[in-house]
Formats: sequence, C-alpha cells, structure tokens
Amino acid sequence: MIITTTSFGQQLDRAKITRTMWLLWALSAGLIALDGFDFFIIGIALSFLKRDFSLSSSEIAAVAVAAIVGSLVGSLTLGPITDKIGRGIMLVVDIVIFIIATAGTVLAWNATSLIVFRFLVGIAIGADYPISVSYITENVPSRLRGRMVIGAFSFQAVGALLGAVTGLIIIHLFQIIYPDSAQPAISYAWRWMLGVGLVLAMAVGILRFSFVLESPSYYIVRGEYDQASKAASTLLGESITITPETDPPKTEPTLSYGALFSPQYRRSTALVSIPWFLQDIATYGVGIFTPAIISKLAFTGENNFMVRTMASAKGSAFVDLFLILGFLGALLLVERLGRIKLQIIGFLGMAVGLLILSGSQSNLLMVFIGFFVFNLMMNAGPNSTTFLLSGEVFPTSIRASGAGFAAAFAKAGAVLGTFVLPILQTSFGIYFLLLLLSSFCILAAIITYLLFPVENIKNE
Repeated sequence: MIITTTSFGQQLDRAKITRTMWLLWALSAGLIALDGFDFFIIGIALSFLKRDFSLSSSEIAAVAVAAIVGSLVGSLTLGPITDKIGRGIMLVVDIVIFIIATAGTVLAWNATSLIVFRFLVGIAIGADYPISVSYITENVPSRLRGRMVIGAFSFQAVGALLGAVTGLIIIHLFQIIYPDSAQPAISYAWRWMLGVGLVLAMAVGILRFSFVLESPSYYIVRGEYDQASKAASTLLGESITITPETDPPKTEPTLSYGALFSPQYRRSTALVSIPWFLQDIATYGVGIFTPAIISKLAFTGENNFMVRTMASAKGSAFVDLFLILGFLGALLLVERLGRIKLQIIGFLGMAVGLLILSGSQSNLLMVFIGFFVFNLMMNAGPNSTTFLLSGEVFPTSIRASGAGFAAAFAKAGAVLGTFVLPILQTSFGIYFLLLLLSSFCILAAIITYLLFPVENIKNE
C-alpha cells in the first residue's frame, strides 16, 4: 500500500491514463452520444409523425420542444442532487429513466403520450450534462482534461450522424418494401427510428451497470477517506491511502447551491450560462430543423413526400459530418488557443455560416457551404468550450450544480430556438430568421469577451 503526503489531486495529475479512466470516459461519452442521436433523429421523424398523428403546428412544436424542456428540468434539478448523493448513483438513475422513457416514445399512441415520454427522455438527457462533465473532470489528469471532456462531448456529433444515417436507412427500406405507398412509412418509420435509440440506450445501460465508480474527489469533500482510498486505488490502478493529512477536509469549503450566485462565483456562473444560452438558440433552432431547412432552401421544387424527405435526410447526414470535423478541430486547438479564444472565434464563425445560409437563395452549393461553416465552427468552438468550462470554473462541492444550472439555462435558449423560431419563420421568412440567429452568435462572442477573465478557469 502506498502511503504518501502527496494529495490525491497531485497523484491524479501525475498518473497515466488507466483502463478505469477510459471506462469512465466511455460511460460519459455513451449517453452524450444518445443525446446526439435523439436530438437529430426526431428532426427526421417529425415529417412522419406530422402525418401519422395529424399534428397541428403547435403540436409539432410541442413534440420538438418536449425533450428540451425535460432537459432543462433535468439539468436544473438533478445537478444539485448529483452533488448530494454522488455521481455513481445518478449514473444508474439516469440510464434507467432514459430506457423507460425511450421505450414509451416508441410505443406512443397519440400526440399527448409522445410529448410526455419525450419530456421524460429530456429529463435523462439533462442529467447527463452535469454528471458527465463532473465525472470526467474529477477523474482524469488536468493536463488531459480539456481534450478528454471535449472528446466525450464529441460523441454528440457521432450520435447525430448515426441518427441521420439511421433515418436514411429506414426511409430507404420502406421505399424498397413499399414502393407504391408512403402510408406504411408514415405509420411505422418513425417508430423504427426511435426504436434504434432504445436499442442504443440499452447497450449503454449494460455498460453502465457493469461498471460504476464514485469520484474520489466527491468522497474527499465529504470527509469519507476510506471510500476515497478505495475509489482512488481503483481509478489509478494501484493501492493508495488518502487521509486527512494528504487531503485535509477543509482544503475546499462545502458550498450550497446559492453560492453559484454569490459575489465569488456569479461571474463564473454568467460566463458558463449566458453564451451557452445564446448558442443553444442557434444550435437547436438550426439543428432539429436541419432537414426542414435543407428541404426549404434546396428542395422546394420536389412534390413527392418520400423523395423530398429522403433528399433532406441525405443532406442532413452530409452536413452532420461537419459536426465531427468541428470537434476534431476543438481537440487540436483547445489547449493551444485556450477555451475563451476558441469560444469567441467559434461564435463569430457560426455567425458567418448563418449569413451564408441567409444569402443562399436556394443555391444548393451555398446551402451546404453555410452549413459546413456553421457546424464546423460551432463544434470547434462554443459547443465544446461551453460544456468544458461548466465543469472547470466551480469547486467539487458545487460542480454538478453549476454545470447543471448552466446546462438548464442553455436549454431555455434551446426551447426558444425550437418553439419560437418556427413561428418567426412563418411570420417573417427563413432568411430573416437566419440573420437573427447570426446576430445572437455575435452577441455571444461579445459577452464571452466581456465576462473573461474568471479566476477559476484552468489553462487559459
């Protein structure tokens, strides 16, 4: 047994990446991938749901926004609970909610039941943000934290691409099996699409139930040194003893939820919340309705429902590739440029992409160039950095609470992007809408600049 005067944080920072760390990372990445899959598959499924359930415009908006509202509630409520009962327990609760709720969406019998189950799916997704960022931040060496947090979050793009590809395959299968009628696809294609999400959730659940480890830092803050020693030994792959001498119980104060808005932390809270809020207005407003936007901008002349839906799904899958490229850019640049610079550059790049889209005038090449710039810069910048910063600027005792509040505040922007923007599009047109979103991105870049520096931020 190794008995040392070195703190757990110092030992963790010197450690190599262990198999246990990779497992913890994979667990966090898995549900983030489910988030991405669910986020984008519903955009394709909505075309079929609209006809199957004869949805009104308000019902379409409610179906689209239900999971996002649930995510807001989940982030806001389950983040503080995570700080109280631990990351490991909440991981189990989270996946159980996700599996049950996803199964409900597949079996939904009308618009109301679908909206309720989509809300519950959102609850689980909302819990993922504070749990995942806290789990990774507290259990990997600080020199690798930025890349590993962003690497896990990049699986949102992997899930999104998988969602788009799933939609393509299912639409294609229905076209082959029922070439002369769209009705079977209208009735069942969306259930198949959401059913794939259920299978993926069960796969992640199996991984999570096979391996759950609490964060040693969580135990240390609570003064539970025996449990901290066991968890640290498992995490680092060697027998380690953590004591009050190595990690004094008062090295970090135990803070309440209200500390997020205290003079010491409210600037940090604003930095991780307001830009993320503005980003999600654009991200969700464009992302969920990507197939519809592509159809509107590039395929307005196609009258056949299945052909138009297939073309939009193909376009969606293609532009989703740029999301992955953006995350790769973030992995390469986050330590070189720093979180704040990368976030500002990313917001300005998003604004440029939206301006290109607004001026495309049904030019297919310009449509895809606009999406390329928007998705690339979004994931290379703020979609990565906002998530990363939310786990870095707060101490352990309120880390999940702070990350949860930031994610919940962001999801309020997502609700606006999903529910209000389609109404604005109907009233003022899609080109005005894209210009409005571009101005939000510029505002987010300015606010990020004004709120920096924050003393808690690492590696800037």
